[in-house]
Amino acid sequence: MRLPAIAATLALLATSAPAETFRWAGTTDPQTMDPHAVNTAAVLGFLNNVYEGLLRLDKDLNAEGALATSWEPLGTDGWRFHLREGVTFHDGAAFTAEDVLFSYERASSETADTASWFAPVSEVRVVDEYTIDFMMRAPNPLFPVSIANFMILDKDWAEQNNAARPAKDAENFATLNVNGTGAFRLEERQPGLKTVLVPFEGWWDEAMHNITRAEFTPIQNPATAVAALLSGEVDMINPVPIQDAARVNERDGVQVIDGVESRVIMLGFPHQAETLKYGGDAGEPNPFRDARVRAAVAHAINVEAITTTLFRGAAKPVSQLVTPAMRGYSETHAERPAFDPEAAKALLAEAGYPNGFSFGLKCPNDRYINDAAVCQAITGMLAQVGIDAQLDAMPVANYWPELRADNFDMFLLGWSPGGAFDAEHPVRFLASTPNEEKRLGSWNFGDYSNARVDELLPLIQSEIDEDARQAMLDEVAGILQDEHAYVPLYVQPLVWGARDNIELTQRPDNFFILRWVTVN
Repeated sequence: MRLPAIAATLALLATSAPAETFRWAGTTDPQTMDPHAVNTAAVLGFLNNVYEGLLRLDKDLNAEGALATSWEPLGTDGWRFHLREGVTFHDGAAFTAEDVLFSYERASSETADTASWFAPVSEVRVVDEYTIDFMMRAPNPLFPVSIANFMILDKDWAEQNNAARPAKDAENFATLNVNGTGAFRLEERQPGLKTVLVPFEGWWDEAMHNITRAEFTPIQNPATAVAALLSGEVDMINPVPIQDAARVNERDGVQVIDGVESRVIMLGFPHQAETLKYGGDAGEPNPFRDARVRAAVAHAINVEAITTTLFRGAAKPVSQLVTPAMRGYSETHAERPAFDPEAAKALLAEAGYPNGFSFGLKCPNDRYINDAAVCQAITGMLAQVGIDAQLDAMPVANYWPELRADNFDMFLLGWSPGGAFDAEHPVRFLASTPNEEKRLGSWNFGDYSNARVDELLPLIQSEIDEDARQAMLDEVAGILQDEHAYVPLYVQPLVWGARDNIELTQRPDNFFILRWVTVN
């Protein structure tokens, strides 16, 4: 059964039963309970159930008020947010503008993984207890929706528990504990084993769910997850392995829900590294600094074969860092590099590598659908043009620290463009020259840098005229393609499985929102 990609709402009718415990499983355990420490979908998606932001996204990814009831521009200088009164945190403390200011300072600090979200912000001013202004360095029409995942902590709670700043590569009280304003509160946290949420009785909004207890269990082995769903041990799994989807769909009592995610899977390179770190040529000059070598990688990979063989056609090849469904996608650059091994060999020879070279490919094995299998396929395809990729696949908990420490020669990355679902998002995070002071390029692990891209980004952020803005996004897309800054591969599919007594909503950002779950 194929449902619409945008907010495919699953309404499955079954025998009525009282709601008790809802149990679900995924391959990736949230790395932390701190919403400012790790900027990944696995963390932010989970924490959207317990923390809230000024805005939130509805089932169709439209922005609506959450902790702010309304917002308006201050001319071209910034944005004023009017906060919701009467909101309390899970511990009973009152929510005010001081908590927003504190959370901004925390989320934009040097130790935060979310600092890039606030690159356009020059200052934040508390007007009164329920009004706060975010002042911009330049006009920024997308700013409110761009911070839909900016979650608010209680100032006093964080300071009293020595968690005034996030611990990106360590732990503090907020790593294991939660005090949000969301529909659910944290009852139990056992990293890697189980996380239990229960409804927050003091939530300001009307509950649309009937869950009394929600238990999340990370199950890395796909076969184990499917068995747990079919046996009734869990009520929902994400994802269902592509190869098992048809079999699962045919079983009584369960259903497969599929769609297309907003996430682009790509390969990244160490643009500034002097030498290779892994493989038989470790210590030799880094070939990936040459755009011709990066182009050879693009031509060597048969993306159609990957999407057909490993994804049964559910994944779609892509040419850019965003999907065609995203705002700002460049129709001008819709064509991706052709699969052409001979062209790849010619480019390698032209770059001075007629006999290829050996290097290390880093890949997660529990973050994206079929991630390790995709990297294995890529390894074989690169070998056909003389490039020997030594694959190192690992759990995502180990993977991110490796990338942040520059311990790679090439890597696999998936990217979904955040709250605004706009092409500006990956330009800011992935293609801007890393700059901690300006809070840019925080996920640009390979240190890609192009002066023209850096020049265009603030203009894109402030341009109101849609045609002028799109022309600049087209130019950036062309630069990234010409330089093969990344090699975009495909758009990841969404394939969830659920018991047939469950109603849920599948959003294309792959965030699983418990407040829309009903157990029938």
